[in-house]
Amino acid sequence: MKIRKELWFGFIIMGLIIAGTATMLLSADKITNGHLGLMMLGLVVVAIMLGFPTAFTLMGMGMIFTWIAYEENTSKTLTLMVQSAFKVMGNDVLISIPLFVFMGYLVERANLIEKLFKSLHLAMARVPGSLAVATLFTCAVFATATGIVGAVVTLMGLLALPQMLRGGYDVRVSAGAITAGGCLGILIPPSVMLIVYGATAGVSVVQLYAGAFFPGIMLAGLYVLYVIILAKLKPALMPPLSAAERFVPLPPMTEPIAQHIGNNALPALLRALKGHRNVAVPTGYIVKQLFVALLPALLFAAVAGLSWHVNTAPPSAEAQADAARTDATAASDGGLQSPGGLAEPAAEGGLKEPPAEGGGLKEPPAEGGGDLKEPPAEGGVKEPPAEGGVKEPPAEGGVKEPPAEGGVKEPPAAGEGASAAAAETGGGVQEPPGAATADAAQPVSTERTPPTRGWYIGTAVGALALVGFYALLSFQRLEIFKMLLSSFFPLLVLILAVLGSIVLGLATPTEAAAVGAFGGFLLAVAYRQFNMTVLKESVFLTAKTSAMVCWLFVGSAIFSAAFALLGGQELVERWVMSMNLSKTEFLILSQVIIFILGWPLEWTEIIVIFMPIFIPLLDNFGVDPLFFGLLVALNLQTAFLSPPVAMAAFYLKGVSPPHVTLNQIFAGMLPFMGIQVLAIVLLYNFPAIGMWLPEVLYK
Repeated sequence: MKIRKELWFGFIIMGLIIAGTATMLLSADKITNGHLGLMMLGLVVVAIMLGFPTAFTLMGMGMIFTWIAYEENTSKTLTLMVQSAFKVMGNDVLISIPLFVFMGYLVERANLIEKLFKSLHLAMARVPGSLAVATLFTCAVFATATGIVGAVVTLMGLLALPQMLRGGYDVRVSAGAITAGGCLGILIPPSVMLIVYGATAGVSVVQLYAGAFFPGIMLAGLYVLYVIILAKLKPALMPPLSAAERFVPLPPMTEPIAQHIGNNALPALLRALKGHRNVAVPTGYIVKQLFVALLPALLFAAVAGLSWHVNTAPPSAEAQADAARTDATAASDGGLQSPGGLAEPAAEGGLKEPPAEGGGLKEPPAEGGGDLKEPPAEGGVKEPPAEGGVKEPPAEGGVKEPPAEGGVKEPPAAGEGASAAAAETGGGVQEPPGAATADAAQPVSTERTPPTRGWYIGTAVGALALVGFYALLSFQRLEIFKMLLSSFFPLLVLILAVLGSIVLGLATPTEAAAVGAFGGFLLAVAYRQFNMTVLKESVFLTAKTSAMVCWLFVGSAIFSAAFALLGGQELVERWVMSMNLSKTEFLILSQVIIFILGWPLEWTEIIVIFMPIFIPLLDNFGVDPLFFGLLVALNLQTAFLSPPVAMAAFYLKGVSPPHVTLNQIFAGMLPFMGIQVLAIVLLYNFPAIGMWLPEVLYK
């Protein structure tokens, strides 16, 4: 029997793992529990590659090796299992997983992806490689709404692959675009993988979502850029669409307007409103079409007005008080001088330097006047005379409020000079008038500030784009815009509702997931795709996926605890630290290991098995776990694009025509894997791509 190449590859990897484990055990002077932990790790990888269930393999290996380490003490092993399982089940972040998965399955069954692909395909008809670009855009949007890689790749394989093959597209390019675009759901929020990493590494899922937003857009943009450049350089791989494929039929009542008045939508509709020129088209229909055409202008006006309101809002009371306090300090003549303690406040405002012959607190005069006298030579601050000033409290009463005719007074609210204040209050230590004005008497301004230059520039750019949009808006493009309104914008609203509420701190991931699940239900109802069969299938698939993830977490918790108790983590840490790596070298080593692990293992296994090993090492090299998580998220897409266990390839192969081979799909994946490596390098050299948004929102 002939063995396939990918099986040979898998057997070679397994052999290397077994040989490495055996070499390590044979070379050790004494086999410790740490060596048993490393042997357990190697056996787990081999067992998973042989096809054993990941979750139960992790649980079984962890319990067996813990039982051996505790010298066959069954009670401690069972206690470890129960505590690990309870810790996982008590993690409320994991509640968001079934809700996000349920949202994804409902959106998938609303048949939005077919409309979305068709509308994006027509909207980008003149772009080089338009079918592949539309496929990547559709995958990115749909992956954001679902986060389910298998569903996106399978559906796009059914919808996009036949069209691309009929259009003369190269099989490898078509397969690469579909598989790479489908895997964007691993990185772009709301990603289940980010939830799993956050729960494993103890990192905020909210910050992970904010951090993964721009890297996800960057990676999708790099994919699109590669396809466009390739289509320009080698048009034979992706032929442009013919005029017949770009043709958009007009509705029957729109055709008379386009034929008799003009094909530019906005002017033609405005002219058609005149009674004798409406070419037998009902006025109500024209008004509806005009309203749809004016939606971008209405949206622009609403955004411009809201941004103007925010940009010109008067400063808050606290900001105005701080500004007034700063101005008063700058305007004072002397301020606080050193040395000398408190000095007499001048009539004009500000604190004057005390007399040269003394310093410290001076005794106020009996009449409550303005000058502060030097205390007697015997030392210390003396009790003021009985007629005024601050009096010593009686022994039996504790500290009492000073009498009304003396004591420490606040200056007048209007900010008069110190001498006027002293005349009215009768003396005492006075507060400088500048401070009084800033703290209590400054009125809060309600006048709006002028718009900034940035607002004018942004508004001007938006207005020019709007003018260009209407200059190019033909009736055919208006039909495409209406298709986008019915497919793209509902998904966009759902995505913004979910991600916006998480990133802006309006809801926790679990609450936002509940909103998303309800939004998916509303979309299925709105598109008349909701019935009991759809509900039953969605609930069943959600329960199946959630059970798999939760069992993985339980197995991971048991395995990680056993690995730590055996001393495997300490042994790995000593080995890594003995190499005297720099931060950059450590990151390169860790990402290379994760990249290689992506060949035989899926992302779930890499997260739950190896992240508990890497995370404790981050403090030694000064690596932020959030930044490390973003690098891992970019890197882990190789788990779906790397042979021989590239699940995206098998999803696509399952729905491809018979002449599309697995080797062709693998070959199409390779350039996109190279783009992933480039994205990792860019993120490492420019960390602000991922860290800027979390720092702005949460630091």
